[in-house]
Amino acid sequence: MRKIHALVVFLPMLLSAQSVAVLRGKVVDPSDSPVPGARALLANALTGYERVAEASTDGTFEFTNVPFNSYRLRVTVSGFHEVSQDVSLRTSVPVSMTVRLAIESERTVVTVGGEPPPLVEPEETGTHVQLSLTAMSHFAGTNGPGLESVLVTLPGFAKNANGAIHPRGAHNQTTYVVDGMAIADQLTGAFANSLDPNVAQTVELFTGNIPAEFGGKTAAVVNVITKSGTGSGRRMQGNTMLQGGSFDALSQVTQVSGEFGRLGYSGALNTAKSHRYLDQVGLQNFHNGGNSERAFVRVDYQPNTKDTFRWTSMAGRSSFELANLRSQRAAGQDQRQLLRDASLSFGWVRALDPKSTLETTVSYRTAAASLIPSAGDTPVTARQDRRLSTLAASGRYTRLMGQHTLRAGLDYQGYPVRERFAFGITAADFNVPGEDGYNPNLLRHDLSRGGSLFRFDETGYGSMSSGFVQDSIKWKRLTLALGLRFDAYRFLVRASQLQPRLGVAWQLGRNTSLRASYNRTFQTPPNENLLLSASEKAAALAPPEVGATFGEQVAPIIPERQNVVEVGLQQGLGRYLGLSASFYRKTGKDQQDNNNFLNTGVIFPITLQKIRVKGAEARVTLLPVRGISGSLSATRSRAISTPPFTGGLFLGNDAIALLSAGPFVIDHDQALSLHGNVQYTHRSGVWISGSVRYDSGLVSNPSDPKVVAADPDYADLLPLVNLTSLPARVRPRTISDLAVGYGGGDGQRWEVIGEVSNLMDRPGLYNFQSVFVGTRLIAPRAFSLRLRLKW
Repeated sequence: MRKIHALVVFLPMLLSAQSVAVLRGKVVDPSDSPVPGARALLANALTGYERVAEASTDGTFEFTNVPFNSYRLRVTVSGFHEVSQDVSLRTSVPVSMTVRLAIESERTVVTVGGEPPPLVEPEETGTHVQLSLTAMSHFAGTNGPGLESVLVTLPGFAKNANGAIHPRGAHNQTTYVVDGMAIADQLTGAFANSLDPNVAQTVELFTGNIPAEFGGKTAAVVNVITKSGTGSGRRMQGNTMLQGGSFDALSQVTQVSGEFGRLGYSGALNTAKSHRYLDQVGLQNFHNGGNSERAFVRVDYQPNTKDTFRWTSMAGRSSFELANLRSQRAAGQDQRQLLRDASLSFGWVRALDPKSTLETTVSYRTAAASLIPSAGDTPVTARQDRRLSTLAASGRYTRLMGQHTLRAGLDYQGYPVRERFAFGITAADFNVPGEDGYNPNLLRHDLSRGGSLFRFDETGYGSMSSGFVQDSIKWKRLTLALGLRFDAYRFLVRASQLQPRLGVAWQLGRNTSLRASYNRTFQTPPNENLLLSASEKAAALAPPEVGATFGEQVAPIIPERQNVVEVGLQQGLGRYLGLSASFYRKTGKDQQDNNNFLNTGVIFPITLQKIRVKGAEARVTLLPVRGISGSLSATRSRAISTPPFTGGLFLGNDAIALLSAGPFVIDHDQALSLHGNVQYTHRSGVWISGSVRYDSGLVSNPSDPKVVAADPDYADLLPLVNLTSLPARVRPRTISDLAVGYGGGDGQRWEVIGEVSNLMDRPGLYNFQSVFVGTRLIAPRAFSLRLRLKW
C-alpha cells in the first residue's frame, strides 16, 4: 500500500505523450474578410488519412486528434479558387495558419509550398508505417477480432496462432500505446483480450529507430489514436454492424459519437460468439467455442484554446473453451478460460506558449485470467487465477526552437501481480518410471500414481522509472533524430540501462530518401506468470540433468539488452507507387521468450543466453488510381538463440534437451513471408478486394516422424510439416481472401459486405509440437456477411 500511495502522490508531478497534433486555420478573401462555409480537407495519400472541417461564421476551422505526419490541406468554396498547401504536423504544439482565397476570376489554383512528395516521408529516420483504419476497412483479410489482423499485413511480422505476431524475430515484445496509455501485456486471443480495431482512427507502427520516449517492450511499438467525436458537427451519430458466418459466428458492433459545444464523445460496444474461437489444435475443430464483449468510451473537453482534456476507458471479457485433441475429447476434457480487463486513462495538454506544450496522462489497467479445469483433463489437469495491474504516470514537454524539435519526459509504471497456479499429471503414460525421458521430479505431482497437486500462490510488486530527451533537427535535406533514454527496473531483480537512440535521414531528390539508425534497447520480462517462472518451486520440477549441467541455483529472469542497427530506403516509383525497404541486424543478451503449457493459454516467461537476428523488409504501396489501390509487404527474418535457459515450466525432457543444446534456430525464424492487398472501387459504390499471403513456414519441434505417425492425435498432420529438414519446419502455405461490398459512401445509410477467407480451403500449420506455442492450425475456408447501418 505504501508503494501505491507513493505513486498517487507522484502523479501530479508527471507528464505523458498523446502523440497527436492540432491544426487551426482561418479562411479569408483578398480583403482579409472571413469566408464562412469553406470546406477544408486535410489528407495524406500515403496513409489514407482524410478529415474534413467547415469554416465557421468567422472563417475559422480546426483539426484535432491528428496523427503526427506531413499533410496536404485543400480549401474550397463557391466563388473562389481552390488553395492547396503543405502542412507538417509532427508535434503537440498547435499549428495556426491563414488561408487566403483568390476570387474565381483572378486565378485558377493556388499552391503554397510546392507539390509535396506523396510517396516519400523524408523526415523518417527509421521504419515507421501509419495507417488510417477507415482506408483499411475494405481490405480483405483484415476483419479479425483484434488489431493484429491489420498489423500482420505490414512488413516485419511473422504470423502465428491466435493472433500472435512475432516482430523482427522477437516473441511478442510489443508495446501498444492507446491515447497515451502504454500497454505491455501480451494482447493475443489466448493470453489476454486483444484491442478492438473498430475504436481506432489511426494506427502507426514503429519497428526501426524507436523514439526515445518509448521503452519497455520495443521490438515493435503500436501507437493507437482512437476515434473522437470532436469536430463531428453533430450531437449524435453512429452505426451498427451485424455479422454472421461459418462456425455459427455472430457479432455486432455499435459505435456512437458526437459533440456538445466544447465537449466531444465517442463510444463502441462489440459482442461476438463463434464455435471456432481460437485456432484449433487438430484437423477436427473439437471443443472450441467462445464469446467476447468489449466496450470503449472516450470524452474530449476543450474549455479554451490552451487546454485540452481527454478521458478514455476500455473494458473486455472473453470466455471460451480450450481446443481439444482427439484423445482429450474422448476423455471428456472440458477446460475453459476466462479473460477480463479494464483500463482508464486521463490526459491533459496545455499550450504554454505558441512554441511549447506540456502533456500529462495518468492511467490504470487491470487484467485477469482464469483457467478452469475439468474432471476429464488429460494428460495434465491445471487451474490458474492470475491478475496483473499497471498504474502509470508519464509526461512530455515539447519545444520548437528554429530547426529543432525538443521533447523530454518522465515515465513511471508500477505493477502489482498476483499468481495462483496448480497442476497434476492425470495420464499414467505421460511420465512413466524407467522409460526414456522419465523425470523423477514430477512423480510427487503424478495423480495417477498417488501424487498430489503442485500449488503456487504468491503476490509481488514491480516498477520501472524512466526519463528521456530527444531532439529532431531539420537542416535542408538532412534530418537528425538524437535521443537518450534511461530505465530503472525494480522487480525480482534490479537493473538499469542507458539507451542511445540515433537516426539520420537524407533526401536525395524529390522521391528518394535514405536512412540509418542505431538503437540500444532494454526489454523487460513479461509480467504474466513471472513469479512462478522465476521461483524455486518451478526450478525443482526440471529433470535432474538440468541441475547437473547448469547448477542447482535458480538463475534470475533479467531484462534483455539489445543493440539494433538499421539502414533503409524510401523511393517513389512513378506517380503512384512508393517503396520503403530496410535491412536490420540486432543482437540481444538474456533473450526474452515464453513457453506454452500443453496447448493451453497458460504461458511462462523464460530467458535464453542470447539471440542474434538479421532481416530484410520491403513494402510497396499503390496510391488510388482509377479506383485501384493496394500494397505488397515482404519480410525475411533469421533468428538464432543460444542456451542455456532460465525460468519457464517444462514438463518433458524433450523441451529441456532442446533448450540446453547449442545455438538453434528459434520458432520466430521464417525465410520469407509476403502479404498483398488490392482493391477496386467502382463509381457506382461497388467494390471488390482481394488479399494473398504466403508464409514459407516457422520452425517446428524436431519430432521423430515415426513417433508422430503412431500418435492418433498428430498423425494426420504429418503432411503439413517437414520433420526431416534442418531445422524442422511447418510446410509453406499460400492463403487468399476475397471480399465484395456495396454502399457506405457519402449520403448512404447502409453497407453490405460479403467475405470468404481461405478461399481455396488450404490446410496449414502455424506451429507443430512447439516448445513455445504448441500445435495450432490455420483456419479453414469460412464465409461471412456483414451489414452496416448508419444512423
